[in-house]
Amino acid sequence: MTEKKNSFLGKWRITEMEQWDQDFVDEEVEGFIEFGKRSSFQFGYVQGQIDYEIEDIEEKQRLEFSWAGNDEMDPVSGRGWARIEEDGTLYGKIAFHMGDQSCFKAKRKK
Repeated sequence: MTEKKNSFLGKWRITEMEQWDQDFVDEEVEGFIEFGKRSSFQFGYVQGQIDYEIEDIEEKQRLEFSWAGNDEMDPVSGRGWARIEEDGTLYGKIAFHMGDQSCFKAKRKK
């Protein structure tokens, strides 16, 4: 069995979120999502650790993830997904368990 190349690896700068403005996204640090040995994200006062897997859906890769972390020191968790668009933008959705959800866009950090 050959292992697929993971196109999602690396750190991505969150450039847009459906539910929150960019000032909130960048409140403590530049909002980001990162995939690798230690996958994580942070936007606003929300940060989390990610567990993910990549699936092929209609010949395109889609990353599905669950996450656990905190929002202003309160424990939170959720799920989400991401895909890489034709222009190289990461597009996805992050959801809080029984709470808010938001689509997001991100660009790969160099």
